[in-house]
Amino acid sequence: MAYWFNTMLRPHFKFGAFMIHYKISKHAKILFVGINPHPGSYRRRVPFSNNKMFWYLLNKSGLIHENVDDLKKDHLLKRIYEKKFVALYNLNFINLINRPTRTISELEKDEERFGVKRINTVINQYNPRVVCFIGKITYAKFIGHTHFAFGWQKDLFVSNVYVMHFPLRGRTSVRVKELQEIKKTYDQ
Repeated sequence: MAYWFNTMLRPHFKFGAFMIHYKISKHAKILFVGINPHPGSYRRRVPFSNNKMFWYLLNKSGLIHENVDDLKKDHLLKRIYEKKFVALYNLNFINLINRPTRTISELEKDEERFGVKRINTVINQYNPRVVCFIGKITYAKFIGHTHFAFGWQKDLFVSNVYVMHFPLRGRTSVRVKELQEIKKTYDQ
């Protein structure tokens, strides 16, 4: 059974009625953890929908099986996220910080503190097989230091932890290989 994990926003933050509804379910194959939404993704209510590279990577790696043209169209991508992401693919998504920004440099110091507690609670209660942090900055903010490399990390509760490269910069092949490596872990 899937749950909408709709979290509280900071009291001073007013962005309208839009919000990404996080998809959380028991024993997911992968819980993806992002840093925070881009304003375009926030408005569409779908993670990584402003630049759809994340979705193309999921497709190329075999984690989802969708027509690429459907991933390009906002209304079809939203349907995929709402109807198939959890139910068919058994994938989950949550952000460390709810507030949308164009760049991570706009985030405030220690803004992630509430999100760290929330994500630890989600991992402990929902037991995803793998927790995949999207980008080094996301994981660094989560653990409070930068002394780690991309790839597998120390487990959290019963979940394996992986840090992948951020999907918008660098070679696509690197990100596809990372996602395929994660997929092998839960396929075994």
